[in-house]
Amino acid sequence: MCTAVSFKTKDHYFGRNLDLDYSYDETVTITPRKYPFKFRHVKNLDEHYAIIGVAYVADGFPLYYDAVNEKGLGMAGLNFPGNAVWSPMSKTKDNVTPFELTPWILGQCGTVDEARALLERVNALNENFSGKLPLSPLHWLIADEEKSLTAEFLADGLKLSENPVGVLTNNPPFEFHMLNLAGYMQVSANAPQNRICPEIPLHAYSRGMGAMGLPGDLSSASRFIKAAFTKLNSVCGDSEPESVGQFFHILGAVAQQRGCVRVGSSGYEITIYSSCCNTKTGVYYYRTYGNSRICAVDMHRENLNGNVLISYPLLKEENFFVQNGDDFPESEMPFCCKI
Repeated sequence: MCTAVSFKTKDHYFGRNLDLDYSYDETVTITPRKYPFKFRHVKNLDEHYAIIGVAYVADGFPLYYDAVNEKGLGMAGLNFPGNAVWSPMSKTKDNVTPFELTPWILGQCGTVDEARALLERVNALNENFSGKLPLSPLHWLIADEEKSLTAEFLADGLKLSENPVGVLTNNPPFEFHMLNLAGYMQVSANAPQNRICPEIPLHAYSRGMGAMGLPGDLSSASRFIKAAFTKLNSVCGDSEPESVGQFFHILGAVAQQRGCVRVGSSGYEITIYSSCCNTKTGVYYYRTYGNSRICAVDMHRENLNGNVLISYPLLKEENFFVQNGDDFPESEMPFCCKI
């Protein structure tokens, strides 16, 4: 289960929560312009836009979970079981496997409109990456600084939906989430008015009562509502620290803590990582379940004209900033940062 968000202050920010009960060796991966993307059934991209995001690199191919390219277009794939439908080979469309879709789009498109035009030609091919890595059922949030788009391959074909909320979670399909959102039109950041019985002097006994009825569970439908409410009511300055900090607060409103969502007999789903990329500057920020400190990787500090993947492991151990670190015994702070 996951949540993706597109957010605009002075700059545009794109990111997500990855919620799972297991993890591969994900890395922040930069694909420079001349790294050859070798696709199964469509023309290879020997040169393309540079891309940064979190990926699992398998046999030299970056399987991106979410990513942003140097033109400012972001794309995230979210779990969509029971609804995603992949197709046999087509003779009339571009046969792109779902695991190839993110680099195929981000390698060539600089805007949502360009992505839409390319997606309309796509046949989402039912072909696994390998015997050990079967296809994941996904749908996608695609966004630039102007608009957002949801892409879903359903039983009745490709569904491309304008996404005015700039939020996506998991099942059911996006059309349901927008219909469900209408059920919360009364929720507000303002104090409630006494409409039930105006002649009786009823008074709010707490701040925040205008948001009563806002869901607090971790289902995908509820996370969509909570993330939409939090994002759309967000008040934030334009500076980078304010914008990035606020983005992580929005994602934090729908994060999953170990123990709250049981999977099987002994597993638990958690927010493995949260990400936020400034799509203008190409700085990819993240934090992990075990390391709440915000880390950053700047794609423009690398050679973007290269032909070799650049990967940085996600930092997963807590890193404390000890303000009075001069007097703190170094032997007692193995995971700490001294000033």
